[in-house]
Amino acid sequence: MRIVLIGMNHKTAPVEIRERLQLTCGDGGPALAELLGIPDVREVLVLSTCNRVEVLARVADGEEAVERLKEFILRQGNLDAAELKRCLYVHRDREAVHHLFRVAASLDSLIMGEPQILGQVKEAYRRAVDNRATGVLLNRLVHHALRAAKRVRTETGIAGNAVSVSYAAVELAKKIFGGLHGKTILLIGAGEMSELAARHLLRQGVERILISNRTYARAEEMATAFQGAPVAFDRLCEVLPEVDIVIASTGAPGYVVTVEMVAVALRRRRNRLLFLIDIAVPRDIDPAAGEIDNVYLYNIDHLQDVVDANRETRIAEAQKAEGIVAEEVAIFEAWFNALAVVPTIVALRGKMEGIVRGELEKSAHWLGGLPEEDRLRIEGLTSSVVNKILHDPITGLKEESIEKDELPYVAAIRRLFKL
Repeated sequence: MRIVLIGMNHKTAPVEIRERLQLTCGDGGPALAELLGIPDVREVLVLSTCNRVEVLARVADGEEAVERLKEFILRQGNLDAAELKRCLYVHRDREAVHHLFRVAASLDSLIMGEPQILGQVKEAYRRAVDNRATGVLLNRLVHHALRAAKRVRTETGIAGNAVSVSYAAVELAKKIFGGLHGKTILLIGAGEMSELAARHLLRQGVERILISNRTYARAEEMATAFQGAPVAFDRLCEVLPEVDIVIASTGAPGYVVTVEMVAVALRRRRNRLLFLIDIAVPRDIDPAAGEIDNVYLYNIDHLQDVVDANRETRIAEAQKAEGIVAEEVAIFEAWFNALAVVPTIVALRGKMEGIVRGELEKSAHWLGGLPEEDRLRIEGLTSSVVNKILHDPITGLKEESIEKDELPYVAAIRRLFKL
């Protein structure tokens, strides 16, 4: 096939190496232009995310191209030879196709089943197309990878269950309220867990997010990033009655939300439901608050049980997904192999049809004297004979291209028929 995929990801390279590459490869255009300048590279695509940087290319010379692509990665990431050898992986032909399909289907992601990678693959492809860096092969390959990913998402439950605590917290809130539209959310703490929760909340259509942190500047920064409003830490008592859901994840040594604060808030809310999620260790919310009527309190252990069960489910679903990917790889491989014999099939059929036309022209002096209906029957008969003669060679050539190495058969037919 002469397809090469070269790169590094969260499994092979630490973040300090990945970020060096991402800074230079993430904008797409300049990197694509440099790669297309490599003599052996015919088509190319660069996938650059926080967890991976990969170059997918159709090349003229496999091994020569691999060395040139390694040099590109070495320069772009300012790596030394030891780092390159330790972190880089190279996939060729079928392995490259299989890897791409697994990436698009989120089987190779840090969190298996996460949806972001599919959008990132689409964006990488869009950039490549915009820069005229793809052709027939990569266009077909990426479209097929997207189809495989769609099948995985629709035919398996790999993306159907939360496998992060923050995601589980949001999904639990969604179940309690039957939906989050129109709800007000308070995030206490502005660390990674809160950021993940904020992303999930925005995807669920939440319009009002309040963010409180001991360092107010950090609360302001996160509020700007997630379309929220900052709240001073000493104003928690004031805003608690306004919110429907609290997700707390600070590093405080004691309770940030006390049972007294919750009781006062509930009275001001006229006993409307209040949902509290404590994903901090040590805990941020007094466990006694969960004993108040119309207050639902879940801590990280409750959510971790959900996450662990869902992770097991995803692993089981991943086995189905791997089967789908294998099927789609085989289908693409069959298309590619058939594509290799198409010029020979076209040439063979063209030569046979040319012989028929030549013979009919030689016989024009007596064919011309026949009724139109009879002449058309003779032309139809000759075409039918040609089709029957060609049927077995063409079918055999296609079958060999799918099951074995078709090159000896292509060479034999071209030599026998002087194509």
